Amino acid sequence: MRVISRRKTTIFFLIVGVASISAAVVLNISWIIRNWRDAVLLFSGVIFFLLIITGLVLNTTFLVREIRRNEQHDSFINAVTHELKTPIASIRLYLETLQRRELEPSQRKQFYGLMLEDTDRLLGTVEQVLKAGQVRMARAKTHPEEFDFRELVGQCMDLARTRHHLAPSAVYWHQISSNGAQDGSPVKVHGDPEDLRTAVANILDNAIKYSGGNVDVSVQLDTLPYENRIALRVSDRGIGIPSHELKRIFKRFYRVRGRALSGAKGTGLGLFIVKSIARAHGGRVFAESGGSVPGTTVTFELPRLSS
Repeated sequence: MRVISRRKTTIFFLIVGVASISAAVVLNISWIIRNWRDAVLLFSGVIFFLLIITGLVLNTTFLVREIRRNEQHDSFINAVTHELKTPIASIRLYLETLQRRELEPSQRKQFYGLMLEDTDRLLGTVEQVLKAGQVRMARAKTHPEEFDFRELVGQCMDLARTRHHLAPSAVYWHQISSNGAQDGSPVKVHGDPEDLRTAVANILDNAIKYSGGNVDVSVQLDTLPYENRIALRVSDRGIGIPSHELKRIFKRFYRVRGRALSGAKGTGLGLFIVKSIARAHGGRVFAESGGSVPGTTVTFELPRLSS
């Protein structure tokens, strides 16, 4: 109901803005026609007309953007509330069961494992929100150092498999690398390891989340000698992203709309954090989807240290 109300409000302000602009155009054209012989009045009228139109356009644009931003903020609050409430309710249920019933040691061990997974989910949500606040700061504290980016990506892949209970074949290194970045040799970069670990982990989690029931995520790390950069490409075989959404997915709170994507969990902060970290390290991130190959490929580029 709230979404419908906001859409009606957006349409209302849009209609008011268009009507105001139309009225201003009609009135000013009428005034110009009546005073076309007086050059001074005519010039003043044209300037006044342009100022009015500009003000109305800016005002209408601002109102519509604020309404959409509030709608995204509400969606974010709902998503975070769900991400926090669900594991808390699960942990409470397990604890009540352990308190009221005498369980076998094996079943108690299973409950403890499930509760630990729920706490990891809670911690992940809290860390996402905190990280989003940190990356928005103009001078966030970082601890840059030189390290092997390939090793870091491998660690993130292992963690993603463990977190999502996946087989090694579900998240794997792409075997074909024309630039030799995956032959085991180090790929040195200079940056904050923890920030870059967060970025890579978010890209992998996003690929797994939108893969559906059949997780098939390939990871490719290439060097770009002509630009002295490295490119991490994470590709899934999931539902894909509409072309007009490819740039919007990196905005804060933004989540792709659609029936096929409605079941995916998340806060809408993951790719926003990735983009902020890439920019802070002098790199960039972009997504590609569609064409002959199903799914989505997210490319994360960074400056490379010369060997």
